[in-house]
This record gives sequence, C-alpha cells and structure tokens, in this order.
Amino acid sequence: MKEDPARAVLDGLSLLDRLLPIWIFIAMGAGVLIGYVFPEAGPLIGSFQIDSVSLPIAIGLIWMIYPPLAAVNYRELGKARGAKKVMGFSLFLNWAVGPFLMFGVAWLLLPDLPLFREGLIIVGLARCIAMVLVWNMLAGGDNEYAAIIVALNAIFQIALYSVYAYFFVTVLPRWLGTSASATVINVNPFDIARSVAIFLGVPLIMGVLSRVALTRRRGEQWYRDEFLRRVRPTALVGLLFTLVVMFSLQGNYIVTLPLDLVRVAIPLMAYFVIMFGVSFLSSWKLKFTYEETVTTSFTAASNNFELAIAVAVTVFGLNSSQAFATVTGPLIEVPVMIGLVYVSLWLKPRLYGTKMNPASPHSDAGPDGAETVR
Repeated sequence: MKEDPARAVLDGLSLLDRLLPIWIFIAMGAGVLIGYVFPEAGPLIGSFQIDSVSLPIAIGLIWMIYPPLAAVNYRELGKARGAKKVMGFSLFLNWAVGPFLMFGVAWLLLPDLPLFREGLIIVGLARCIAMVLVWNMLAGGDNEYAAIIVALNAIFQIALYSVYAYFFVTVLPRWLGTSASATVINVNPFDIARSVAIFLGVPLIMGVLSRVALTRRRGEQWYRDEFLRRVRPTALVGLLFTLVVMFSLQGNYIVTLPLDLVRVAIPLMAYFVIMFGVSFLSSWKLKFTYEETVTTSFTAASNNFELAIAVAVTVFGLNSSQAFATVTGPLIEVPVMIGLVYVSLWLKPRLYGTKMNPASPHSDAGPDGAETVR
C-alpha cells in the first residue's frame, strides 16, 4: 500500500510535537485549576513584576522564543532584499487586512456586547511578535523570513499602535453611529517599545550570540546537528510553563464566567481560522514556496496578546470586560494555532508535493531536529 505523504510528515515529528495539543490542554487546565482552587495564586504571581512587566511571564516567553531565534541563520537575512513580494504581502495582511477583519468579526458576532467587542479589536491590532516563531518552527516555515517579519511588525507596532487603537476603537465606531465608550486610547509608544525589547529583543540577542559564539567554537554542523537538536524542544517546555502561569492568573474568571468566555471565543476562533485560510490560499495562489506560505500565514493570523492585555488593563482596568476579552485571546489562539500547524503539514504534500523546491535550495532542521527538505 502506498504511504500517505501527509502521514509520513506527521510521523516525522517527535513524540513531544505529535502530542503537543494534549500537553497544551493539560497546561491550560492546570493553570485554570490553580487559579480557581487557589485564588491567591494570581495576586502572588502578579506581585513578581518590574513596573508593569510580569517576571514569570517574561521568563516563560523568553525561554519559549529563544530556540526559534537561535535556529535562524542570520547570514541569510540578506535574502529578504530579494523577497519584496513576500515581505510586502505579509505587511499588507498584518496591517491592512487583519485589523479590519477582527473589527468586522467582532461587530458581526458581538453586536450586543460592545465592551467585549472593544477588547477583541485591541487584540486584532496587536500583531504577533512572539509565539508565532514557535508555530512557524513546528509547521516547517522559513525561520529567517519569520524573524524579519516579526522585526517589521515590532517596528510598525511602535509607530502605529496608538494611531490604530484610536481609529478602530473611537473614530470608526463613531462613524458607524455607535461608540461603546468615550475613552480615547492613547498608548505611549515607549511602553510598546519596552514590551518589544523584553519579549523580542532579549531572546533575539541571545539567539544571535549563541549562533556567533558556538559556530565559531564548534562549527556550523555541530551547532545545527547537536546544539539545535537539544535546544529546540525547550521552546515547547517554555510554552507550557507560560500557559500555566497565564491561566493561573485568570483561572477564577474563566471558571465563573463560562458563557462570557464562549461568546468571546467564537469571534476569536472565526478570526484566526479565516485569517489563516485567506493568507495560506492567497500565498499559494501567488506561488510562494511552502515555507514562505507557512510563515506568511502564521505571522498574519497570530497576535501579540501580551501587548493587547497590557493595553486593555492600562486603559480600561484589570477587571474590565475589555481586559477579560484580551485574556481570552491566548486561551483560544494557542489550541487553534496548534491545530493549524497540523493543517499546514497535512496540506504540504497535497499542494506542494514532496520534491525539493528550486526556489528554496537550503534546508533546516525540523521541529524534531531532523533535516527537512524545502
């Protein structure tokens, strides 16, 4: 019997990767249980912070993002100059399509819950700069392109987030004849820059230093075959740690407000699936390689929930409906993105075949450390 190529791709994943959805739900469930059974856990964890930055979450995110950034071959970043089509399309999806899609989905599915709607719009404006590197790595995307797109998103967020937030939350609803609140969102760009510096800058510097120092000392092959093979799985451990911490902070709210959670979850799930589907099919039609398609799709569909939560809490308060909606974001995004990783791997042999693409002659280690032909 002829082997199913999709099955072969999935079988190539490590046990940790293949069972990741199970670990994800266990981590989320553990966090919710901790937060509900021990309500004091949230304030205790929240007390470990510098200014408005939670140290446990910062540690988890840096731990999670470092392995994908360590896997980037920074000598190949110059190839972005020859990928203007990919970069331009990615920016278009992130800053033109994504915010308007979230705005439309929120208004369509939450017409009677304007405060939750505002929270979802805030999520839609925060383009992803963190977890997307993990999803991209697991799905076999292009690490170099992902690093570039993430860096561009970070720059655009610093420059545009305040303007976008004011327009989508205050101006556009007034034009439509409805405004949930009279609050004018004026986010300090320095606060955004600080978030970017912590959650992206620190692991980026660690990744660059690791590659430069270790390849000089031990060689490129040792770095790829030994170091990356050992360090890649720790990204998933960092992800699970982050989820336990995050959901322990909000466990009580999630358990006591299940109907509100469901109402907010529906438009979030619709947004993630539609945005990914549109991005994937459009990239395929534009004849992007599989790696380029995966990277473009995940960077377009993911969001920077850390920034969204910080903005909602700062502007509307910790116990606001807007803050609750933003906290729901990672609860829905994480399992949906894991599902889309498997969808991508399933689509790869069906849309792109199994032959090496001449446009992408290089190869990198896949999520299990094995060489993956691009």
